[in-house]
Amino acid sequence: MSKVVNRFLKYVKFETTSDENSATVPSTTNQLEFAKIIGKELEEIGLTDVSIDENGYVMATLPSNMDKQVPIIGFIAHMDTSPDMSGKDVNPKIVENYNGEDIVLNEEKNIVLSSTDFPEIKNYIGKDIITTDGTTLLGADDKAGIAEIITAMEFLIDNPDIPHGTIKIGFTPDEEIGRGANYFDIEKFNADYAYTLDGGPIGELEYENFNAATARISIQGTNIHPGTAKNMMVNSMLIGMELNSMLPVNERPEYTENYEGFYHLVGYNGSVENTEMTYIIRDHDMGKFNIKKENLKKIVEFLNYRYGDIIVLNIEDSYYNMKEKILPFIEIVHIAKKAMEELEIEPIINPIRGGTDGARLSYMGLPCPNLFTGGHNYHGKFEYIPIFAMEKAVDMILKIIELYTL
Repeated sequence: MSKVVNRFLKYVKFETTSDENSATVPSTTNQLEFAKIIGKELEEIGLTDVSIDENGYVMATLPSNMDKQVPIIGFIAHMDTSPDMSGKDVNPKIVENYNGEDIVLNEEKNIVLSSTDFPEIKNYIGKDIITTDGTTLLGADDKAGIAEIITAMEFLIDNPDIPHGTIKIGFTPDEEIGRGANYFDIEKFNADYAYTLDGGPIGELEYENFNAATARISIQGTNIHPGTAKNMMVNSMLIGMELNSMLPVNERPEYTENYEGFYHLVGYNGSVENTEMTYIIRDHDMGKFNIKKENLKKIVEFLNYRYGDIIVLNIEDSYYNMKEKILPFIEIVHIAKKAMEELEIEPIINPIRGGTDGARLSYMGLPCPNLFTGGHNYHGKFEYIPIFAMEKAVDMILKIIELYTL
């Protein structure tokens, strides 16, 4: 197997699930332990200035071997995996020479990666594919990105005759819970531009993403014995249901695509006495994003008027569309696009229906588009990644570096 595959298979064995309910940095100690392992590996392959700070951020440098001054570029990936599904005891399976049929991930539990439900897998007939065993996620988001970056750096170190400028490497914790850039030291990283490797299928190149906010709602009801509840009981769960029904149905994730935003109810925990609700709000357009937030505020104001100030709403912005910060440096997108084309990879330039560390880093002063890692169906048991796509991602990194030297 190739070096990038061996690295990936090793990395996914480490549990690095992040925890949004934790107040520590990183949110889980396993991430810090993984950071130490990665840091040691970076030193072993010959990178310089390797550091792991107290927050779990890993950084390293590949010094320039050129007399000519060229831009300093960085490559960034995240170490955590999504809390949406377990990342513990990941047992990856390699399907060789995929035949286009359904893949039985777990015969005992009858878990099948269906070529009908996921027809894009047929694009990889004849290719080798890494899947889960049906009981965990795989972790290609974003351990594939880490493996690809490190493998590209090792190749340059082992081939010192290949000219390159100074390259910066950064690996972050807690991206999956929206905190990946919280303590990223831009000045220490010291790159002119960077790329996150946190995308999906081969060819993805993204420099637009959602504007994002989280809305937390607390509803205080009044619980009275149902036998004597008339005109006194206030059922907070029913008010929560009423609130949800007042949001536009066609602005839910399951009814939206492309540039369409949404309200997504991600948490509902209630009783008659108290109900807690959590929404994530998304839109690429800042104006529409703000309208969505205002609409939710007006709904809460109306229900408080109806029921007597029993609802508390807190809306917190998470990140913004990086397009505004990338456009002044659009040549960095053109370079990535050219790199793919020279490798006969068809660039797929679409808006991200989500976010990456790159979105926040761009607003912090480090323009940072997003590149593919090769994976599909992130955050769940049907996650998979074609091996050739990972190898192409390594080639893409090397080609981008080459283009910056011209």
